[in-house]
Amino acid sequence: MISRRNLIFLGAPGAGKGTLADMLAEEFGLVHISTGDILRDEIKNGTELGRKAKEFVTSGGLVPDEIVAGMVASRLTKDDCANGFILDGFPRTLNQAELLEKSLAKVSRKIDKVVLFEASEDLLIKRISERVICDKCKANFNKVFSPPKKNGVCDKCGGSLLQRPDDTIEKAAYRLKVYSEQTAPLIPYYKTRALLAVIDAGQEKKISYPALLGVLN
Repeated sequence: MISRRNLIFLGAPGAGKGTLADMLAEEFGLVHISTGDILRDEIKNGTELGRKAKEFVTSGGLVPDEIVAGMVASRLTKDDCANGFILDGFPRTLNQAELLEKSLAKVSRKIDKVVLFEASEDLLIKRISERVICDKCKANFNKVFSPPKKNGVCDKCGGSLLQRPDDTIEKAAYRLKVYSEQTAPLIPYYKTRALLAVIDAGQEKKISYPALLGVLN
C-alpha cells in the first residue's frame, strides 16, 4: 500500500510520467487527471468556469491560469478522487502552482507528494522521437523501448501506429527547452515545501515503478 495518495507528477516530456501514472492508478484506485479532459468536461457541462473558458477557447486564446486552477481544484472534490489522484501535466509554471495551492485550500484539499521524474536529455529526446500512437485506441508505443509486436500495428486493437507531428527530434528539443525555462522552477518551489521526491526515470519501468512506490510509502 501507499500512504501518499494526492500527487503531482513532475518531469520533462518523455520522462515516463504518464506510463507510471497509469500503472499506479490501476493498482491503487487513484484517478489519473488530465487538465485537457477537465477543460473539455467543464465546457461541455456548461459550468460557470466552463463558460468563462469557452470564451477564450472560441476566440483562440489561452485559458487563464486562474480558471484552469479553479477547474482542477473543483475536479478534485469529486467523489472518485476521495481515494487519491495524480495530477500529470499541471501545474506547468510557478504561477499555476501558486494558484493551485490557493484553490485547493478553498476546497480543503492538499497535495501529499510531488514526484520528480529525472532522466538525461539524450534519453528524453530518444524516447520522444521514437514514440508512436495508435490512430484508433490511442495506445502509446516506443519503437526502441516498448515496441509493438508487429511493426506499425497496435497490439491492443490492430490499428495503425503513427508518429505525432510534435514528436520529431527538433520539436522534442524545443519542448525540453520550454520545460527547462517554465516548469523546472517548480522543483525548488516544491522542495522548500518538503513535498518533493525524486526517482530515476531513466530506468526500465520494472525498476522505476518500485522506486515510485518507495517514495509514496
